[in-house]
Amino acid sequence: MNETSAGPHRGAGPAAAENTFRKGGDAMLDSTRTQPTDRPPAARPVLLGRISLGLVAGLLIQYGLGMIVNLYVSVPARDHGGGLLTAVGRALANGPAALTVHAALGLLLILGAVNLVIRAAVLRLRPVAWLSGAGLLAIVGAAASGAAFVGSGADGGSLAMALLTGVALLCYAVNLFALARPAAAGAPSGS
Repeated sequence: MNETSAGPHRGAGPAAAENTFRKGGDAMLDSTRTQPTDRPPAARPVLLGRISLGLVAGLLIQYGLGMIVNLYVSVPARDHGGGLLTAVGRALANGPAALTVHAALGLLLILGAVNLVIRAAVLRLRPVAWLSGAGLLAIVGAAASGAAFVGSGADGGSLAMALLTGVALLCYAVNLFALARPAAAGAPSGS
């Protein structure tokens, strides 16, 4: 076993501990080290791009479902009134099928958006983290507007849902550009 992996307490005594410290092998004193992962560092931003692309696709599907619900589904009168959680619970438990799928997909989009914000923050990709945070806020705002729409049937709630979905789509689309790898220096650009 070499000295750097054995640590200062398993060597031949104080001299081994001192040599290990000089070579930078004492992980207890070096707080900047992280645990190795199974992915190379370059793969992590690629994963963020895939999550962003998945959110764009999910938001487009959600946008279409929202139009279907708005135009062709009548929300039962018993579902009017109540707050955000009440509206989501009623939509999931006993709403029309399109409304149930719309509410379930909205919850999945919120989970995906939270996942993206956390991953971008951990990787310290500030522009991506800020854009992802703005996208998350837009999705949560759209969910609140949807609950208001289910609660009252007012057209303003539907409009706010559509506009906030567009904001979230824009945030995740810009993420895709921010995460795109620049072409290597000297490589042909394909034109």
